[in-house]
Amino acid sequence: MADDHDIALEAERRRAIRALLAAPLLLPDADEFALVRRHAEWLRTWFGNFLGYRLVVEAGFARLFKPGPGPGRGRPLQRPSGPFTPRMYAYLTLTTAVLLTAPEQVLLSQLVADIRAAAVEAGIELGDAQRPAERRALGAALRQMVAWSGLREEQGSVAGYADDDQAEALLNVDRDVVAHLLATAPGRAATPEDFVVQAADAGPGGSRHRVRRRLIEEPVVYVDELTAADRVWLRREQRRDEQSYLDYAGLQAELRAEGVALLDPDETLTDVTFPGSGTVAQAALLTIGELVVRLRPEPGSLVVGVPVPTAMLDEVVAELAGRHARRWAAQYVQDPAVLQEAVVGLLVSMGLMTRSAATVADTEPAQDIPASVAERAVDVRGARGDALDGTLLLLAAAARYAPEELVR
Repeated sequence: MADDHDIALEAERRRAIRALLAAPLLLPDADEFALVRRHAEWLRTWFGNFLGYRLVVEAGFARLFKPGPGPGRGRPLQRPSGPFTPRMYAYLTLTTAVLLTAPEQVLLSQLVADIRAAAVEAGIELGDAQRPAERRALGAALRQMVAWSGLREEQGSVAGYADDDQAEALLNVDRDVVAHLLATAPGRAATPEDFVVQAADAGPGGSRHRVRRRLIEEPVVYVDELTAADRVWLRREQRRDEQSYLDYAGLQAELRAEGVALLDPDETLTDVTFPGSGTVAQAALLTIGELVVRLRPEPGSLVVGVPVPTAMLDEVVAELAGRHARRWAAQYVQDPAVLQEAVVGLLVSMGLMTRSAATVADTEPAQDIPASVAERAVDVRGARGDALDGTLLLLAAAARYAPEELVR
């Protein structure tokens, strides 16, 4: 019975960890919220020690504070019609600031007026409130705040504001949720660029937390994206951590000379499933398979990425669009250039392609690396060839999708 109890306990904690990784702001209507509250103290300790994340668990929410991913590595908030725009982010930030000191109930019209007043105070120039584009941007920010439960619609809805600036609603404000939305206080940063860098700081955990965070949050981590110190830590600890990822998060580590990927058999810890369904996902899988066949490097030195000739990619996508014209969406079949752009975007997001040849290892100041560390670090010089920054590269993890006859 004791063994059964331990197994059940581990399963509950694993479900709670996965729920928080997938939804860092977990609300009471989530299936795993009760588990998170039940194991709150253990979870705080585990997240703090293993990843350097801070966890706050209250009666009305659980908030896992994740540091930022660093420059150029973020993912935008998504709406049904596409990603958030810079103007929407500006409105979301202003809304957050206003709600921190708002009364417990507020009319939509008053909230809109307060948001615009806050913009004036902060020196942020907004467009005419009557313009549809401005109303849509603010409306998106308000709907996101409702989704996070910072706002609750008592009477009426914020959705109508995008189409009618006279729309009214009575809103309840949860200042406790709003106060826990920001993962990193922006006060220390002098510029937006400074803020992005500071938000990604690993703190006293150093390489231990920095590498684990990258692995748990990104589809694949390549060794030439890591500093020398991080590469040494990864190679020294990867076998030990491999079991921890499986036991605590249900993730299977795939270890290669080029890097490491954590695979989720349940496919629930990502908002992008690959391989997937639909024209773009199918085209991406076939494209990557064909490119692996054509560009597979000879065995030998470490190769993380190889350049993809533009003409080759054009040829592959156009040929696939013609071959599958009857089954794929007409908008892509009729315009292979649009299909190619969507395919590349998906493959880049999955860490199978990249448009940048620059790496951390290339730009890391040598004097900042202790000699003893540099001697033990994996040599990653030339791992992506001599391609210029901006060149489209096929990355090593793409080999997972090679045709079966190439794998044998």
